[in-house]
Formats: sequence, C-alpha cells, structure tokens
Amino acid sequence: MSWRKDEGRTERGYHHGNLKEALLQAALDLITQKGAAGFTYADAARMAGVTPAAPYRHFRDRDELLASIAQRGFEQFESRLRAAWDDGRPDTVTAFERVGKAYLAFAREEPAFYSAMFESGVPADTASGLMAAGERAFGVIRGAAERLAALAPPGMPRPPALMIALHIWSMAHGVASLFARGDAARRKLPMSPEELLEAEVLIYLRGLGFPMDGSAAGAAAGPKPPPIPPEDGAPGPASGPWGSRPK
Repeated sequence: MSWRKDEGRTERGYHHGNLKEALLQAALDLITQKGAAGFTYADAARMAGVTPAAPYRHFRDRDELLASIAQRGFEQFESRLRAAWDDGRPDTVTAFERVGKAYLAFAREEPAFYSAMFESGVPADTASGLMAAGERAFGVIRGAAERLAALAPPGMPRPPALMIALHIWSMAHGVASLFARGDAARRKLPMSPEELLEAEVLIYLRGLGFPMDGSAAGAAAGPKPPPIPPEDGAPGPASGPWGSRPK
C-alpha cells in the first residue's frame, strides 16, 4: 500500500471497499498541510470524499485515526533504523553513525508520519500495537547503545546502555525538530543536521569518559585523547562521528 499522495490516490475520493486506507491517506495529507493538531475528524472525512459519519466505521475518533498513522510510522521507522544498523556491520562505530543519519533522514523525508509519531499527543494505548511498534523502534537504538557501551576502555565503568539510548534518541529528536520539519517551523542554522548531531553525541560520550577522536567537533572540544581501541575482528580502520579507529 502506497502512502504517498502522488502515487495513485484520486483527490477527494477512494476505491470502493478501501475507505480505511483513504482516510489514513487523507489524514496524512492534512498533517502535511496543517500539522498533527491542525485538522478535525470532519476534515479528514471531507478530504477522503465521504460523509462526516463514514470514518466511524473504522476509527472511533480522531485520536484513533492518528494513532493508526503513528503505528505505521513507527513500523517504517524501525525498518529504516534496523537496516541502517545492519547488526553493527562492519563495526559498531560506523553502524551507529548510520543509525543517527537514518533517524534524521526519516524525519526529513516523512514529516507527516514523524509528526503523528512524536507531536500528535495521542496516548500510546489509543490503538493496539502503537506502544509495541514504538518500543521496537527504540529497541534498535538501545541494542546499538549496548554494543557501543561495550567499547568502554578498560578500567572505565560501563555506562548503562538504556541511558545512552535515551539520551541519543532525545538528541536526535531535538536535531530533527530544528532541521527536518517540512513546514514553516524549520530553522536555518549554519551547519547540517548530521554535523549538529555528531557534535552533540561527541560531547555527550566524552562526558561519559569515552575517548573520542577524529572529527571537527572533537578538535573543537579540546586536546584529543587516545582513540577508542578497535573491536576484535573489526575489518580495518573505520571513522565516523563517534570517533575514528587507529590504522
């Protein structure tokens, strides 16, 4: 099923027997135009070309409609994050870098889904499966954080992976809010979202005691401590916003 406006939906109409999908697509279009809080249930019905009573056949109210969109968004989000992580290949640092970029790319490329997921204010228990879908997406970042925590230098207390995951999730969301919005709230800053996230994560991980190196942000932070030692079996040098490996 396509979820893009320009891929087959007839404006203000729907195929017989597919009212639910037409309503979901109509709501996505409205979120794109007005934001997650900027439209009514009746607006969605009107956009789909049906009477105001028709949506109740599939959704008990506007919150349930938004929750269904958010759930599908989290399912797509998880798929992108998991593909970016690729089970930590070729090494944890490189894969972790890809996860951060995938997070920002999803927010930039799917602003309607992202708004429904994080800005609609819909309770997680509004629709069955929404909370589980969100937890699965977060689980990708938590799993990556566990691998990153394992790279703590000898003698340094290993930071809790959940804490790392929560902080990085929060930082990525903050950067996405600044850069990756498709509406008038988008802000212009003299650096890319990837650069800002890189700098924030470097500062955060240095604060935990990780010896970070190999980036402009690391150079700006002061003298460079020794780099993170390579993982056993890592195929050659690799670099990224979370540091660089020695040759």
